[in-house]
Amino acid sequence: MLQTREWSPEQIEEKKIYQEMGLSDEEYETVKKILKRHPNFTETGIFSVMWSEHCSYKTSKPLLKKFPTKAPNVLQGPGEGAGVIDIGDNQAVVFKVESHNHPSAVEPYQGAATGVGGILRDIFSMGARPIAVMNSLRFGNLTSERTKYLFREVVNGIAGYGNCVGVPTVGGEVQFDDSYEENPLVNAMGIGLINHNDIQKGLAKGIGNTILYAGPATGRDGIHGATFASDDLGEDTDKKRPSVQVGDPFMEKLIIEACLEVIHSDALVGMQDMGAAGLTSSASEMASKAGTGLEMDLDLVPQRELNMTAYEMMLSESQERMLLCVKQGREQEIIDVFEKYGLNAVPVGKVVEEKVFRIKHHGEVVADIPVDSLADDAPVYHMRSKEAEYFNAFQKMESKVPEVQHHGDMLKKLLQQPTIASKEWVYDQYDYMVQTNTVVTPGSDAAVLRIKGYDKALAVTTDCNSRYIYLDPETGGKIAVAEAARNIVCSGAKPLGLTDGLNFGNPQNPEIFWQMEKSVAGMSSACQVLETPVISGNVSLYNQSKGKSIFPTPIVGMVGLHESLEHITPSFFQRAGDVVYVIGETKAEFGGSELQNVTQGKYEGKAPVIDLDVEAKRQKELLTAIQSGLVQSAHDVAEGGLAVALAESVFSDKGLGTTVELAGDATVALFSESQSRFVVSVSKENAKKFEDMVQDAKAIGTVTDNGMLKVLVNSSEVINDSVQELEKVWKGAIPCLLKSKA
Repeated sequence: MLQTREWSPEQIEEKKIYQEMGLSDEEYETVKKILKRHPNFTETGIFSVMWSEHCSYKTSKPLLKKFPTKAPNVLQGPGEGAGVIDIGDNQAVVFKVESHNHPSAVEPYQGAATGVGGILRDIFSMGARPIAVMNSLRFGNLTSERTKYLFREVVNGIAGYGNCVGVPTVGGEVQFDDSYEENPLVNAMGIGLINHNDIQKGLAKGIGNTILYAGPATGRDGIHGATFASDDLGEDTDKKRPSVQVGDPFMEKLIIEACLEVIHSDALVGMQDMGAAGLTSSASEMASKAGTGLEMDLDLVPQRELNMTAYEMMLSESQERMLLCVKQGREQEIIDVFEKYGLNAVPVGKVVEEKVFRIKHHGEVVADIPVDSLADDAPVYHMRSKEAEYFNAFQKMESKVPEVQHHGDMLKKLLQQPTIASKEWVYDQYDYMVQTNTVVTPGSDAAVLRIKGYDKALAVTTDCNSRYIYLDPETGGKIAVAEAARNIVCSGAKPLGLTDGLNFGNPQNPEIFWQMEKSVAGMSSACQVLETPVISGNVSLYNQSKGKSIFPTPIVGMVGLHESLEHITPSFFQRAGDVVYVIGETKAEFGGSELQNVTQGKYEGKAPVIDLDVEAKRQKELLTAIQSGLVQSAHDVAEGGLAVALAESVFSDKGLGTTVELAGDATVALFSESQSRFVVSVSKENAKKFEDMVQDAKAIGTVTDNGMLKVLVNSSEVINDSVQELEKVWKGAIPCLLKSKA
């Protein structure tokens, strides 16, 4: 309806067309006050996308201010296409995470593919060469045909785009739970490398300078994508299919190379990708940030389809497009670079002194808006927060130890749970070796990328256990950051900072907003104690359908630095005879655990406790031991507890096993998910030095060469299984579920 006719300003108000576009009555009245008149159809569309949650963060902004964003090594924090952190030698790492949840629920292949394309543009719009992509995915349980379809197609979309564009997908994480049945989550993280002097910002400054449009022509795909992402997924999702864009990775590859060549020209003033809200957001934000205005003539914009209206062109989210500000009179230098790669680059506007966003079409002014009103005047809502009723009930529950008859059988069951099982089926579809920098491949705690020509590397991970956050948002928020940092430390790197993808339900529900508030508070506390500033991020709200919300899922994407390639540490045991240690104390903590899921089919009770000072101490001590050359392997204890961590530590092609002896209750010792714990192997000759350095480390056994996982508790054998058999069930679980008929 909206795209087939243009309503008059009077009809927009009378028929409340603005509500269909996503503006509330109050917001529409504010627009009228700003303009001192009724907005026309195009202007109403522009305000609706720029004031959507997806673009303005109108309900989450008060919470985002709580994150620590500054540190001596942070060169660019939130506010640009991506954040930038110094890594020495005049180099910096650029990274950001972004969601493409709603599009992936409607059209999973293109939703996921364009998610990858979009995050790559955020990286190279900063002037950085993309060196890797990670992802963080959530689906319902693999028991319905629809979930299997979504899972397959999302993975195909990520692989299809990433493999063709020539940027390695080096890993990520996938979890499965009923709460994501209707609303899958697809979060993509991009990582890039840059020299300090090449950092670009999305600014349209310099009165009279030219605005260049670069890339493929504009079509009707993705119109109102930003508002689509700022609303609940209803029963009519199929009708929203046109809101999903279509990506072209081969075009993106050309755009990457052209943009990275253009940044070396002093004719370039600023550059930004056309992401959510397309031409509207990129043009208005570039001008607003620079304190200028911008005039644009839509007749000059390359168009893929006939008779496109101003509304359609301004709101289109056609992919692989960039907007550049170029010095007046030097446009041809930049145009020549794009033409060398067979790409369009055309002047479409200019920077003006008057702080206005003025759009012309067919010789008429179709939008005339104070430019700052689109960003600075967007409403900010302090939503009502109410402690979730279930939380109090969970807090009062006594900690119960689930009953387990046979611990060996339970270990096999846990290894087959899709959240724990090998994700080899997923990452085997990714080209993770392209660019030849991937040192540690998918399947480890963190992926590791060498920086050619230097004795250093980057570690990258994504993490979030949403079950803990559901049970206790503040504690769960702390754990999400701590676990990501644990992954980085286990790889031998020092955590530098993080990007967050905050995925929640409808913030108008006070209990959902409470989840947001508390999890951000927990994450902020952990960021401060662990010295990992938040340098970029994304918010995705309204992830609910049929009245049911997803579990609160604030994804943490973290990057760390290996100060020497010698510090790179594998996550699995390396040789027989090494001593196996557990760092950290194990308590009876099963709330939100995989064991609770298997034995009860639900999550309840208290989340595991975390002491951030203890966490920081153990991480620092372990990293110092790794950097001192004392550690053969390191792996964090996560879902499934110590038993799963031990199994994962022997899954390799080395034919190794382990024999360990534990004390106390066997179920607690093996399957509790107590926090701040690591499994580490150390050579016998370094054992004493390691124990002196890491105070909470306790020797529990040795690495063997017999290919068996043997566990004794209180001198009684509770597990004695072939590593080969355990690995077989772990690797086969997801392929088996995908083949089975629902």
